[in-house]
Amino acid sequence: MRGSVVDPQSGLPSPCPRDRLLSPDSHMDVQGYKWVRWRVWLCRLAALLSLGLLLMVFHWRPRLAVLARCRSCPLALADVLLLRDSFGQQHVVEVLTEEMEAGSLELLGQQEEADWRDTVQLHKEEKTLLRYYLYEGLRYIWLDRKGAFCRVSVLSEDWTCRDLYGFQKGLSPQEQSLRRCMFGANLIDVPVKSYMRLLFEEVLNPFYIFQVFSITLWTIDEYYLYALCIFIISVISISISLYETRKQSITLRNMAQFITNVTIHRDSGEEERVSSVELVPGDCLIIPQDGLVLPCDAALLAGECLVNESMLTGESVPVLKTPLPVGDRTYSSETERRHTLFCGTHIIQAKGGRPGGSGAVAVVTSTGFFTAKGNLVSSILYPQPINFRFYQDAMKFLLILGVIAFIGTIYIFVILFRTNVTWLQLIIRSLDVVTIAVPPALPAAITTGTIYAQSRLKKRGIFCISPPRINVCGKVSVFCFDKTGTLTEEGLDVWGVMESGPAGLSELVPDPKLLPPGHMRSALGCCHTVTLLRGEPLGDPLELKMVDSTGWTLQEPEGEGDAVHAAFGGHKVLAVMRPPTQRPHSLGTTSSEAIAIVKRFPFSSALQRMSVVTVSHEGRSALAFLKGSPEMVASLCDSDTVPAQFSSTLRNFSSEGLRVLALACKPVDVNSDLTNIERGEVEKEMQFLGFLMMKNLVKPESPEVINILTLAHVRSVMVTGDNILTAVNVAKSCGMVRSDEKVIFVIATPHTAEAMPSLRFSEEDVGASAGQSPRDVTNQGLYQAGSSYHLAINGKSFAALCDHFPEHLPKVLLKATVFARMAPDQKTQLVKELQQLNYRVGMCGDGANDCGALRAADVGVSLSEAEASVASPFTSNTQNISCVPLLIREGRCSLVTSFSLFRYMALYSLIQFCSVLILNTVLTTMADMQFLFCDLFLVTLLAIVMGRGGPSEELHPWRPPASLLALPVFGSLFIHTCMIVLGQLAAFFITTTQEGYIPLNSTVFGAENLPNMENTCVFALAGYQYIIMAVVVTKSFPHKKPLYHNVIFLCLLLIHFAVMTSLVLYPGPFLGQIFKLYNFTDMNFKMLLVAVAALNFLVCFVVELLIDLGILNCLRLLRGRRPSKKQYKRLKALLSDSASWPPLDQTLSSTEHSVISFS
Repeated sequence: MRGSVVDPQSGLPSPCPRDRLLSPDSHMDVQGYKWVRWRVWLCRLAALLSLGLLLMVFHWRPRLAVLARCRSCPLALADVLLLRDSFGQQHVVEVLTEEMEAGSLELLGQQEEADWRDTVQLHKEEKTLLRYYLYEGLRYIWLDRKGAFCRVSVLSEDWTCRDLYGFQKGLSPQEQSLRRCMFGANLIDVPVKSYMRLLFEEVLNPFYIFQVFSITLWTIDEYYLYALCIFIISVISISISLYETRKQSITLRNMAQFITNVTIHRDSGEEERVSSVELVPGDCLIIPQDGLVLPCDAALLAGECLVNESMLTGESVPVLKTPLPVGDRTYSSETERRHTLFCGTHIIQAKGGRPGGSGAVAVVTSTGFFTAKGNLVSSILYPQPINFRFYQDAMKFLLILGVIAFIGTIYIFVILFRTNVTWLQLIIRSLDVVTIAVPPALPAAITTGTIYAQSRLKKRGIFCISPPRINVCGKVSVFCFDKTGTLTEEGLDVWGVMESGPAGLSELVPDPKLLPPGHMRSALGCCHTVTLLRGEPLGDPLELKMVDSTGWTLQEPEGEGDAVHAAFGGHKVLAVMRPPTQRPHSLGTTSSEAIAIVKRFPFSSALQRMSVVTVSHEGRSALAFLKGSPEMVASLCDSDTVPAQFSSTLRNFSSEGLRVLALACKPVDVNSDLTNIERGEVEKEMQFLGFLMMKNLVKPESPEVINILTLAHVRSVMVTGDNILTAVNVAKSCGMVRSDEKVIFVIATPHTAEAMPSLRFSEEDVGASAGQSPRDVTNQGLYQAGSSYHLAINGKSFAALCDHFPEHLPKVLLKATVFARMAPDQKTQLVKELQQLNYRVGMCGDGANDCGALRAADVGVSLSEAEASVASPFTSNTQNISCVPLLIREGRCSLVTSFSLFRYMALYSLIQFCSVLILNTVLTTMADMQFLFCDLFLVTLLAIVMGRGGPSEELHPWRPPASLLALPVFGSLFIHTCMIVLGQLAAFFITTTQEGYIPLNSTVFGAENLPNMENTCVFALAGYQYIIMAVVVTKSFPHKKPLYHNVIFLCLLLIHFAVMTSLVLYPGPFLGQIFKLYNFTDMNFKMLLVAVAALNFLVCFVVELLIDLGILNCLRLLRGRRPSKKQYKRLKALLSDSASWPPLDQTLSSTEHSVISFS
């Protein structure tokens, strides 16, 4: 019976149990099965009779094991569950049960009890069982009312902020014990398997099963030396693999698992010291003044905490966390980030939450894998499958080689069946062809290039936690960049202030110290979250610059701070801001007095603002100050206080690339409870104060990098939370938008009570070039007018576009370069929408507000001082975007190397396959040492060093192919295989037509016929072919350095060529006996063999050169031109033919459709 993981709020299918950020709308299909005893015993008997083969099949295909041993049943009765995740992968999990303590249910209340209780009659006693299963570290419990298994977090997902304050009194030991039974231990437990279990799983890998089969076959065939060497290599390989796997697991466990002792508040009023493992959602956590590393997610209820979140976000600037506002809204750690303390983050200091003014109080909201850290660790432990064509095609090609091996097996069987060989020899010879044609080392060999690239990146300060993504870097077609701290400098300099008054905006004041005393000056000095750590101010760089520009100093109460509280009317003071030393002002007044901050509402990317509540000396009056994006601040102000020049001034300053902030204030009732005042009450009906302008300089590396990407045909996109005009200016400064290109603004409005949704494209500068009127350009279409243009859109318009104009969204995404005022979740959505158009998307950001987008992108690069963070697959400790071209170059180099190695390993198998088929046809074979020499000395050494060549110094316009089954790749393999066969047959027939030719003994078969002329000539040419193909398939220009840079590979080629030539021309008696070589006396004949090899090389090299020049592409002309498989390329072709897109200065409604329809 089928079911699904359901959302407890709606009863509808919910996101996958662990949102991987790439498929939030997916759900997990669940089927229930019950053990059938007779089926279980029958499977055990079958496993015994098949000598464990059936168990091996069950290990590879767990679904078959469930179907064979169980019968389908309702989920409520299931012993085993078959899960299918959003990526189509199937998993088998066992349903576990746990008996609950008697009388414990009453602690939760009747409603919760009905949700999860499962009562059964055992020995006429009613016992309560908790039924659950574990999947990827998360616990899912059975909810009878829902008829489904749900994440255990559903029991706390509907908590309101007011409910969390209710937990401040603490839990009783009995209630905590019950919750621990349901939620499980507070551990991010990374499984570290024993060496024995790892060995068992490794040996059962199909690759090693094939190796065991091959070694057994060779041993029976008396290839003892070869079998022994391969066995030793396999043992070494397995040992290294086990060591590395276990080492990585231990490293991840040490990073993920953190156990400490914490203090919690009990309902009895006492404080108790417990292990963090025992924490459950609802526990009241006491945070000491000196802070701690947090072992869970918690909502801050009292006091302020300065937190370093670099481990999770890569953001090195500490963040100030403030108490959660009381309210009836449902608590969410995402929407309440500035009031949530996340697991794994380091609380540097806590203050103001306990008697004496030290410490803080928080309530545990999530534990274990349900925490933010648990979610990120889970994404490393259980990464999403990389949907990359190269890896998919590699498996398909192995199947093709398997088909070739099957054909070869049939051929050998038919040939030898006509001779007098024994049945054992017949079977062994036939099966031996399979071990030759299918190279078991192929999957391992193609990772060599990635390993070299990862090593080179690490030396350049780029750390990677997902090596397969290095190859994906080579196919990136669009790269998104955050603005502040990524494209521009992190720090900003105050550029000037404009104060609003009854007459409108004042003149620009370049230095805030020159402002007259008043609300504007007080706002600049107080509206921030800067705090002190060991006497030094700490906080957001922008706010530090702002406070520094005013000359005001920050002081914080020490100890209980009673004297400070009393000095400001008895209000609980968080910080005191003191103006510069009083001095006469030009107007004859003096500067303002000290102001106390009593409440902070921290900045939120989603809200685009922050605010504080302040009290004047002796508590005479209270003022609330607001700072944020000008548009947001203006919307929260009384309209009559917003100056008429607001829009034009904002446009002017933003167009110059300045970071513009607006400030506002309003009086607050000083006699009200200011400590518990709600944000919604503060941030409304404000009085507009003016603008603060800050200069945000573009990093010197940014224009250079953007230019490199543009020349390489990698599209650059800016995604920022800043003003759209500022973003456009920065886009022009760094070269995303050239001076001769137009910027068109996309303005979309949502459905409101007053108006229908609308979409409008407005040109930045309607002035057209000489000789053409703007209307001509509009009518003609921007493409036809020869005008290159970029679209710019803000977060509100992007949301409206997605909701009401989905048919236009792909066309906007195709040409949009600037995305402004984007919230963190919108950045993630943008990445996914670009991926829907078949773009390979890269994202580069500082890791703070970009975590979701960094993890959703195909290639996420976090600029962080940390050596590696779990915020994204790549972390660069270089604080600029110069790492991006390097990463793309390394990706392209790795991809080209992987292609070369794949083709080389495939051709190596085909060379040996041809040799064996030719020799077996005439009843002989290759000697044991010949196999060993070719496999280990020639092929393995060349394959290991082939990938050492580094990337090209330049980023070229075309990307390397990712498909192994593309015409150039498949065609070259086919032509080279034909050349290989012709070369070996030429050597064979030249030998058999020589005057001194001695036919071999046809009455015996295999090694008994050695040495002979046929074997020696075929071995000689095959040996040269291994070296020839290594040269032919190794690509360099334009994505790798020229071949001569790979000195080791070049030297090895020369050594191999010298050794091979000596074996052909002057083998000597010793080597001749070891390799079972026939001693040809005719030097001319030997030189003829070398000449055949040289001709083989020349033909293959010329063929490869012609293929690289695109000669095979003329075959595509026969089938006609086909549209691209990539949606963005098809859409680009459609738009280039459209004379009506974009429809400038026309308002589109959601019911209208574009001239171009695209699906």
